[in-house]
Amino acid sequence: MLYAFELSGEHAVLPVKEVYACLSMEGLTYREHAFYDQCLIVDIEGEDVDAKLRFIAGRLAMSHYILKVVGIFEVEAEQIIEMCDNSDLSGHLLEGQTYVVRAKRAKHHGDVKREFIEGRLGGSIYRKGFRANMKEPDVTFRLIMTNKAVLGSVVAIVDRGDYEHRAPHKKPFFYPGVLMPRVARALVNISQIRSGEVLLDPFSGTAGVLVEAGLIGAHVIGIEVRRKISHGAKMNLDEYDADYSLLVGDACRVSLKDSSVDAIVTDPPYGRSAAIRAESLHHLYTDSFAEMYRILKTGKLAVVVSEMKVVEFAEKAGFTVVDVFTQKVHKSLTRTFTVIRKD
Repeated sequence: MLYAFELSGEHAVLPVKEVYACLSMEGLTYREHAFYDQCLIVDIEGEDVDAKLRFIAGRLAMSHYILKVVGIFEVEAEQIIEMCDNSDLSGHLLEGQTYVVRAKRAKHHGDVKREFIEGRLGGSIYRKGFRANMKEPDVTFRLIMTNKAVLGSVVAIVDRGDYEHRAPHKKPFFYPGVLMPRVARALVNISQIRSGEVLLDPFSGTAGVLVEAGLIGAHVIGIEVRRKISHGAKMNLDEYDADYSLLVGDACRVSLKDSSVDAIVTDPPYGRSAAIRAESLHHLYTDSFAEMYRILKTGKLAVVVSEMKVVEFAEKAGFTVVDVFTQKVHKSLTRTFTVIRKD
């Protein structure tokens, strides 16, 4: 069965990586069917797929909707309507259920007017014997107009408003240069941490990553060398009722036993404006990666954000590099995301 993930468009790669990590974590078999601008189409198999996708939607940060696909068409009004007329909606709408149609144009794709196509598609479904309900429908059909027109019934909605409420400057303690909550949550998802497992951030700062992991039910452990920042991190974690442990200490010498954590997500200092208690940035990365390898359980993932390439440090510590991708934040800042595994 084809499902569409309407992506946020704020990053070229990160939303897709997040979706695939969550599908893998839920044990679903999938393959990419198509990838359009802000829309990922995935062929998914497995038991209770819709229920699992609704659960995944509660974790996702960089998607808007998950749809069960009715059809994929050219972005031309008459073709969209004709294809809808000929589509079987039995897997989307049951007898007696009501519906509504909503349309969204991704960026500047096509010239089909949203209100026009919503009305025409609504009429097409009405002619199949169903009744519309604009306020409280049983089923919402959504048309995404991107490189193609993708029509589907909404399986789940991602509540992105909560991430805005957790913006860094809205938390009890704020310090510049931190990851935005949506990015932090996406990285937590890519680590495939589960509720009840233990996630470590050895450069925890104001606890942005730890807050996001805590909100999905993980026990989080943070290590921060600066006592003032650690106190602020405690304020932020208390604000969101996280199950946490905070240590004031050195990421190069961690007081945790071998193979004791299920995931690591961290944004280590780059040396530009960070206070670093190490002989050099090279020593900091060499020693901290060795500690991360020691502490992480076999078969588990770590996700590291950095301005510099860290593959050499990861491989020297013993990690297998799973993935590397980048995000251009602004002219002078490009983040590199490195996903590594302890085999």
